[in-house]
Amino acid sequence: MPSDVLIAPSILAADFAQFGAETAAIDRAGADWVHVDVMDGHFVPNISFGADVVRAVRRFTDKPLDVHLMIAPVDPYLEAFAKAGADAISVHVEAGPHLHRSLQTVRALGKRTGAAINPATPIDALVHVIDDVDEILVMTVNPGFGGQAFIKSMLPKIAAIRRMLDGRPVDIVADGGVTAENARACVAAGANVLVAGSAVFGKGGLGVEAYRPRIDAIRTAGQAAYGVEV
Repeated sequence: MPSDVLIAPSILAADFAQFGAETAAIDRAGADWVHVDVMDGHFVPNISFGADVVRAVRRFTDKPLDVHLMIAPVDPYLEAFAKAGADAISVHVEAGPHLHRSLQTVRALGKRTGAAINPATPIDALVHVIDDVDEILVMTVNPGFGGQAFIKSMLPKIAAIRRMLDGRPVDIVADGGVTAENARACVAAGANVLVAGSAVFGKGGLGVEAYRPRIDAIRTAGQAAYGVEV
């Protein structure tokens, strides 16, 4: 299991009118990745943004852009997000019949591959692609909206996926409702990447000085699961 806790603020919770400045702010505030939630109003009941936004925010950070595609069909859009500057692309196991093909396409585009899994989806859906992914994204809320409460029953699911990986160097991403209060439990279960939206952006105050202590608090709480102080 990876021994570093990575924090990936989700710009879904940022000020849409200031995407560039918000992306630069979380970069300078200590974010490890920038998480980009793409929603289509079909696979999930909300619409966010597309490849052009990824291209725009790419100019404001050198940190990895972790693009989470909550769209169906997904295959026609993979190349566009890759060309826009995504470093990793996660596709949902529920979004289409050919997950393996989608992951192969992402890999062929030179990007890190991710499989995302909804709360009600059994982890058996991952068994036959386990050697084709660089990250597994576990939805710890139902996808479609920011600001939802963390689903605690996803913790044993994260732990089961970590056991399934059997030492493979695959990142487990906890996405949804992650805060400084539950970060330690997420990491103790087996996650090593924590996606935080409202916990970073949604507490009032904008900019580096507002975001840095929030990112630090989530990281410190997560690292506590390893008995490491930061």
